[in-house]
Order: sequence, then structure tokens, then C-alpha cells
Amino acid sequence: MPLSASTPLLPEVAAFLSESPLKAVIGGKDVASSNGETFPTRDPGSKELLAEVCAMQADDVDRAVRAAGEAFEKTSWATMPPDERGAMLMRLADAVEERKAIFAQIEALDAGKILAQAEWDVQNLIDTLRYYVQMALHVERRTTLAAAGFEAYAARLPWGPCGFIFPWNFPLLLIGWNISPALAAGNTVVIKPAEDTSLSAIYLARLAREVGIPDGVINVVPGPGEPTGAALAAHPGLRRMSFTGSPEVGRRIAAACGRNLVPVKLELGGKGAAVVFDDVDVAQTAEKLVGAITFHTGQVCCTASRWIVHQAIYPELVHLCAERMKALRVGYEMDSAAQMGPVVNEKQFQRVLGYLKRGREEGAEAMLPGGPATVAGRDGFYVQPALLAGALTNVAAREEIFGPVAYVASFRDEAEAVRMVNATDYGLANSVWTRDLTRAYRVAEQMAAGSSWINCHNVFPHGVPYAGIHKSGLGGGVLSVETLMDYWRNLSVVRAP
Repeated sequence: MPLSASTPLLPEVAAFLSESPLKAVIGGKDVASSNGETFPTRDPGSKELLAEVCAMQADDVDRAVRAAGEAFEKTSWATMPPDERGAMLMRLADAVEERKAIFAQIEALDAGKILAQAEWDVQNLIDTLRYYVQMALHVERRTTLAAAGFEAYAARLPWGPCGFIFPWNFPLLLIGWNISPALAAGNTVVIKPAEDTSLSAIYLARLAREVGIPDGVINVVPGPGEPTGAALAAHPGLRRMSFTGSPEVGRRIAAACGRNLVPVKLELGGKGAAVVFDDVDVAQTAEKLVGAITFHTGQVCCTASRWIVHQAIYPELVHLCAERMKALRVGYEMDSAAQMGPVVNEKQFQRVLGYLKRGREEGAEAMLPGGPATVAGRDGFYVQPALLAGALTNVAAREEIFGPVAYVASFRDEAEAVRMVNATDYGLANSVWTRDLTRAYRVAEQMAAGSSWINCHNVFPHGVPYAGIHKSGLGGGVLSVETLMDYWRNLSVVRAP
């Protein structure tokens, strides 16, 4: 049945989707792909068609990068005073806020997000834009250098056109985290959204045009990894590149950028651990851990998917977690009673089920088996939460599943717990749970990752760098002043006496 018949749409959302096929935004114009190719984007909760989207080709990507280059060189975007550029970005943030319900419904339908979570993502984009506008106004862009016998200073200047490739799990939020500092610093951007979740990026680029952001400053080129993403990563006209996604694709992006000597920022996967000591409030901790692994159906790269629990409370915690996961209401993302929605597509659905099967075949004990879930009236990609237990050498404990699957193991003492946490190639984020703050800080600093959280997980305050090490990323993080600095290049200016 048509989506509008089964799901009430806001008039603005219905009008937007009715424009199918939805076009790219290049140089301020809505542009179809050069060969007329399109791809479908579907509601993960019902498998119903949302819209056809134009699949941009390599020559279309070239046109977008050139448009970004022209905007950088020929408009005043890069050279205008920070307060004027900031005022434009504030207008964009205000416009998103005025249309928050529209963005949230587009994001929920396209990514299968619970509507309340989609609303939070939209607000995060708004807050991130405003954060970097204020940051750019207050950071000193000239620094005096101590050089005996010379007058010298370092100036910070924007790089130029910057490319961004985003995944499907947090489409709008990750756009905010990444392009906000680039734009606030005076750069122009080319965005390649995920094939499954391109709608909010297109809508945002149109809104930027509406509020007066100069044409070519924000460009959006939807399409698959090949040829669209590959063409963007390999384009010699870029001055910086950022990719968020899997380590496997990240390696290919880094190689392509390396050939052009383009600096690249990679935010990649994770296999986060939560270390739980025996002095915690067990019921409260169980609730928070279940909340972390089921948030956005476990499709969160930094979530706590390995639970390393002190043997004294292991049976009680596992029992409480399994009971909470079993009682969780899996449902359609637009249903206010749903606590967890679908995974994003058939491929991800089969991936989660495949890991459950392989994990059990390798000896994991199914404390809660998981598997397909049925939602009345909806033929979507629904799975039940799962809890596996056993040795951390199991495939389900080693590899990123990107679904609501937790793996639990016990430990005897602090040293063993730290060894278990660090027995992974990933290094994105972990957490430690204890009432003993001295122990908490000691363990937090021993866990090998970009972030360590204490008595919480999946928290991202603006101003705190968020990044990964090892297999989880390189090239700097997001959400802090350091990110803004990434989008300025340094120029040394020296005057001889």
C-alpha cells in the first residue's frame, strides 16, 4: 500500500516525498544524475517505498566538487568576517528548529529511528551548528610566534572544498558533527549521504539555499558507494576528506585520499566494553546497559556490546538484563509505544541473524536467543534483542555486529577486566561502572580507546573530543575545539627586521 495510506505524514513531508525522484543539490540547483539513474529508499519499518533518489555518477561528483571550489574562490564565504558567516549559519540552525518536526519525521521514516530519537538527533544538529558558530567567533586565528630576531605569527585559514561520506545510522546528527566546524571555519562542503538514508541531507541543503547560504557552499550528491562515494574520495579537487563508517571501507577511502595527498579523518567502527564491578546498583546498571545496546536497535558504533561483569554479581545482572531485554517493546518507529524499531535494511537484518547463528555455533550460550521479531501490521526488518555469553574469542564478541546483541563474560579482578577490555583491534569507547571513583578513573585511563565513560555510556557533550584509535579511526575526532582547528590550515608569516 502507499506509505501515506499506512502512516500519517506531515503535509511538508508528503510534498517532499512526492517530488520523487529527489535530486542532488549542486551549486544551489536541484540536479538529476547525468545518466538518469535512480535508486529507491524505503521505510525499514514497513519496506514501503518512500521515494526514488537520483544516483549521482562520477561526472556529477566532479561537478559538485567544482561547484564547492568555485564557491570557495568566488563567493565571500571563506573571507567574510566570522560574525557574518556565523549569522548565516545561525539562520540555518533557526530554520531547522522551526522545521524540527519535519526533519524528525523524514529521519525516522528513512532510518527506521524511533521518532523521539529522531527528534533528539535534529536538536543535536541545531545545537552543534550553534556551538561551532560561537567557537569560531572566540578562537584566536592569529598566534604570535617566538622567533628570535624576527616578527612572526601563525594564521589559521580555511582549506577549501571538503568532502564527507556518511553512514546510515545517524544521518543528520553526523552531518551536524562534521560539516558544522568545516562551515564555521569558512570551508565549503560536498556531502555523500548513505544510499539508505539520503533524504534529510537533501532537505537540509535545500533549506540552506532558502536561508541564503551562498550557492555551492553546501552540495549533496546521493548515490551508492560505487561510483558516487569512490569518485568523491578520489577527487583531486578536495582539500580535506572525512568518512564515517566501517574499517573496511575506511581503508579504501584512506588509500584514495593518500594518492592525492588529501588529509583524511576516519571515524570507524567499535566493539565497546562495559566493565561492571560488584559495588554497583545492579538493577539500575542493568537498565542502563540494556538501554545502551537497544538504543537505535544497537546500530551505534560506540555502544556497549561487550559486558565484562564481576563474577560476584554476574548471575544477577545477566538475569535482570535478559528479563529487561525480553520485555522490550519492538515496534514501528512512528508508534509512540515502541521502544526499539527496525534495523535499516535486509542486509543488516541478515547480518544480525547471521552473527547470532555463528556465535552459537562457536559455543556461545544464548541467555536470550534473539532472532526475528513480528510487529502487527508491519512487514519490516525487526529483530529481538539478544544476549550471548561465553569466551571473548567468540566471533560475536570479536566483531562489530551493529545490532541489539550484547555479549557477556565474567572477571575476577581489576587487572583481568582491563586485559579483557583491551583484547580487541577496536578502540572507540568503553565504560566503567563502580561507586569507587578512584578505581573508576584508574580503570578509565587503562582502557585503550578514544573515550572512557564512567557510570554511563553513549554520552557526547559538546566540547569533549570524540574519536577512535587503532581500527576505530584516525585523523582527529569531532565535537570539540580541536575539530574546528582541523578545518583551518596553518600559515606561518615571518618579517625580517
